[in-house]
Amino acid sequence: MKNYILLTISLVFLGFCTLTSCEDILTPEPKMEDILDGPIDGLSSSESLEFIEGDVAFNEEVFTAETGLGPLFVATSCVSCHAGDGKGHPFTTLTRFGQSDASGNQFMHLGAPQLQNRAIPGYLPEQIPSGASSAKFMPPANTGLGFLAALTDAQILAVADPFDNNNDGISGVPNYITPPSFFSPKWFHQESNGKYIGRFGKKAAAIDLLHQTVNAYNQDMGITSSFSPIDTYTGLEIDPEVSNKTVNSVVFYLRTLKAPPRRNQNNAEVQAGEALFSNLKCAECHKPQWTTQNSDIAGLSNKTFYPYTDLLLHDMGSGLDDGYTEGQALTSEWRTPPLWGIGLSKKSQGGQYFLLHDGRARSIEQAILMHGGEAANSKNAYQQLTSGEKQKLVKFIESL
Repeated sequence: MKNYILLTISLVFLGFCTLTSCEDILTPEPKMEDILDGPIDGLSSSESLEFIEGDVAFNEEVFTAETGLGPLFVATSCVSCHAGDGKGHPFTTLTRFGQSDASGNQFMHLGAPQLQNRAIPGYLPEQIPSGASSAKFMPPANTGLGFLAALTDAQILAVADPFDNNNDGISGVPNYITPPSFFSPKWFHQESNGKYIGRFGKKAAAIDLLHQTVNAYNQDMGITSSFSPIDTYTGLEIDPEVSNKTVNSVVFYLRTLKAPPRRNQNNAEVQAGEALFSNLKCAECHKPQWTTQNSDIAGLSNKTFYPYTDLLLHDMGSGLDDGYTEGQALTSEWRTPPLWGIGLSKKSQGGQYFLLHDGRARSIEQAILMHGGEAANSKNAYQQLTSGEKQKLVKFIESL
């Protein structure tokens, strides 16, 4: 009887497989235009190998207490904050605290600038000290960073307007950062009173991707390196817990991730929305187009790309003033976030939007309406649009 039942089940399964093709059973592969992961074009074989090594370190290496995690930390791996190389989720938001003006962070002796809100067994997570201001930072998407890194400081300064000389109500200033000891200026960096232009992070507090990566290992995971050997818990210098080779491979991976793909560019409503984006002067800060100059990576040399950012700080008004800052930025100033990839954000955010620096905006329209300060005129102009025009503008932004 038992054998008869097994034979019947086998025949039913065989019949199902006969009537149903594999394509109907298996989940189809996503289109390349629908994913953020993947390398830029034109990598050599050795560059492709280094990309893969960085990919493995970024997406597969999970730290434990035995491999150096913590003892205080925020995340156990790079990918836990940047799933699919996309934006983070409120569950992975970072909290920075302790600096309310350009005079520097007054709470470094109490664990600033970043709150380590998790701990391995036997240790207590940090708490924000009394009297310290703070802000939450949503992890950004990683894709296309190499193109931004390949721009020259001269190009960024060329679009700055710190004194609003053109009287359009929009300034745009670079955030000058005191470099870490391991920073090595490249030919395209310009020093000003010992400081350099930051271009990565919500406040543009990281000068280059090595700066960003070393800080992430140390502040996010409690992992020391030869670049940043101070343990965040004891304040003492300890042996490196991640090799220079791994750090450099992750930096190379970040430099060579492809630019986020555009979608629906030929759609009439998307094109109408793009025109509205320009008419509302959104593009004054969200600068659409840049072209790199020569790079040590051929695939990044002389490339035109479309990030929709000017990499500058802008006063976004009291509504987005969290009372916390980094570098020379005012508390209400934020670096113009690149808009490329925004239409794919929901794929790494649980199917929902969490926009602006801390994810407080739950839709593109909410994000627009939370703009103030230098962006107030654009927001007001948006509010005067018809419902149909607003939909076209949002449709354009979602195509990025």
